[in-house]
Amino acid sequence: MNHDNPLLADDALPAFSRIRPGHVAPAIDALLADDRAAIAALAAPDAPRDFAHVMLGQERLEQRLARAWAPVSHLHSVADSPALREVYGPAEEKLTDYGLEQGQNRQLYAAVQAVADAPAFAALGRPERALVEHALHDFRLSGVALEEPARTRFREIGVELSKLSTEFSNAVLDATDAWHEHVTDERDLAGIPESGRAVLRQYAKEQDLDGYLVTLKQPSVQAVLTYADNRGLRERVYWAYQTRASDQGPHAGKYDNSARIERIMALRHEAAQLLGYANAAEESLATKMAGSPTEVMEFLHDLAARAKPVAQRELATLRDFARSELGLDMLEPWDVAYASEKLRQRSYDLDEEQLKPYFPLPAVIDGLWAIVHKLYGIRLAPREGVDVWHPDVRYYDVQDADGRVFAGAYVDLYARNGKRGGAWMDVCRARFDDGDAKQLPVAFLTCNFAPPTEGRPALLTHDDVLTLFHEFGHGLHHLLTEIALPSIGGIDGVEWDAVELPSQFMENFGWNREALDLFARHWQTGETLPEELFRRMLAARHFHAGLFLVRQLEFALFDFSLHLGYDPARGARALAVLGEARKQVAVLHPPAWQRFPHAFSHVFAGGYAAGYYSYLWAELLSADAFGAFEDAAKQGGSVIDPATGERFRREVLSVGASRPALESFVAFRGRKPESEALLRSHGLLE
Repeated sequence: MNHDNPLLADDALPAFSRIRPGHVAPAIDALLADDRAAIAALAAPDAPRDFAHVMLGQERLEQRLARAWAPVSHLHSVADSPALREVYGPAEEKLTDYGLEQGQNRQLYAAVQAVADAPAFAALGRPERALVEHALHDFRLSGVALEEPARTRFREIGVELSKLSTEFSNAVLDATDAWHEHVTDERDLAGIPESGRAVLRQYAKEQDLDGYLVTLKQPSVQAVLTYADNRGLRERVYWAYQTRASDQGPHAGKYDNSARIERIMALRHEAAQLLGYANAAEESLATKMAGSPTEVMEFLHDLAARAKPVAQRELATLRDFARSELGLDMLEPWDVAYASEKLRQRSYDLDEEQLKPYFPLPAVIDGLWAIVHKLYGIRLAPREGVDVWHPDVRYYDVQDADGRVFAGAYVDLYARNGKRGGAWMDVCRARFDDGDAKQLPVAFLTCNFAPPTEGRPALLTHDDVLTLFHEFGHGLHHLLTEIALPSIGGIDGVEWDAVELPSQFMENFGWNREALDLFARHWQTGETLPEELFRRMLAARHFHAGLFLVRQLEFALFDFSLHLGYDPARGARALAVLGEARKQVAVLHPPAWQRFPHAFSHVFAGGYAAGYYSYLWAELLSADAFGAFEDAAKQGGSVIDPATGERFRREVLSVGASRPALESFVAFRGRKPESEALLRSHGLLE
């Protein structure tokens, strides 16, 4: 192999500054050719049939491929370019085809089955047995048992779905970057606080424009829809944002995902039926905690029955307020965030702008590191000189109590062009102990906060704080794993409706006074968050909790119903299915031109197909888990309790998928989860 190619280097960290689009195809082609030859030798009938040869051999090959692809995939998300996009798609298709090819490799399947059937299997440790069991399960879901022509068709579907997913995501990014509105008269931005206007000034400056630039990046959309007195501007931003990548809106048809949604749904249904499932919803549950579609639907409908009446009362109050205090006889969707913020200010004397000065990003980062140090005894130390993809990116070594570095994290927090919206954690390197060679876990932590402006640091909203804590919760799940087998270590292999447990769990500390005191300090004066302001913040915590919950239920029901009820004769009918979901749970109904599904990347370009409900499912687990820390505080201790933290680390964060998630929860909590915890976390239960 050509080791002048940085993607083929066996380094601890990627050489981002050296990676060029021209490196991608040669690296992937070389690795796949080498892997195919290695797998053929590994699975040969006369090859050893033991764990070290069959299972560790596969892990070794998969990690070599992952080391090359992880930085490419990451750059596609955070530093996209036409040249990278041109090589990314074909390479991803090759990788998908290779993965499905190996998933249907019957010689390899026979080798893994032989490991499971051997007398020595019982003597393996639990992680090793779990790796074998997961591998056999994955073979079945890859169609290893299919006969021709179904085997080939299943692979073709997988490759096409991978391509469509990338195209869907690209269309959303392009549509987001394509729209903007140049504002030269500051009066048009009346109501938007200085922090928001500073971001819009910065966007204009980046384009060599005077005045302000309103965009569809999240900080801009949030500032306009929440604060702008200019109702026309709010409507235009809502219209552009809610019609992205569709047949409607300012770029109607140009980036349209309509046909992709239809094709994705048809292919998912066909693939599920090839595997013997009735539909894609049933297939998705093969890797989740929920046992059946009925269980999922009952869970969602039960929540809806409790949340919808609350949401209806909240909406009635909001409409009355908008009519009497804001002169809005008809509350339109682009008015809701604006009116809600005004009502929140009136009800709790609480303005988000009052809070932002207490959440300067550098202090929030330091506070987050302090919390995890208290909980888990670890430290995050910045390391200079690490090769990164943008000057804003920071790298941290994760150290244990005696200073030993056992993991690392890249942190990239600001919104910019060419960067996918939202927030996420992803894997750069997985933990892998391969004899004397030890690969440390490394995470990517990515957000899209408003950047610093002249004279002040980046100031976060409280929601931004919760987002950062959430994503680093995922990061901890990856970084603190004690399982050195990558396929079942960290977040890999964990049931999808449990993988949000560590992330949602971390959000709770963003509401705790003791935790806030570690970082909530005014960026100019250093003053801690005043008690009166904290009490008002806490009182407003469940403001419009019903409206928030029914919105999440709308997303979850739409997603699951779309996959559960798909009929090839009728097509996806995405907008009709969304309408039915809204009839069941929604209290706010947007205009007919709204195209929410067309930018729903979680479901059509991410891993949440027939699984968006997992956010709510896992929130039940996380709320109940945090109750153990609250119990420690009630007994005279601290919510940031090291003993409880050590137990959570040992029983949940460190074990990966070496055992079922429910077993891990019970090992930590001493019992099964209680459903009331979710309702209590939303303020819907006394």
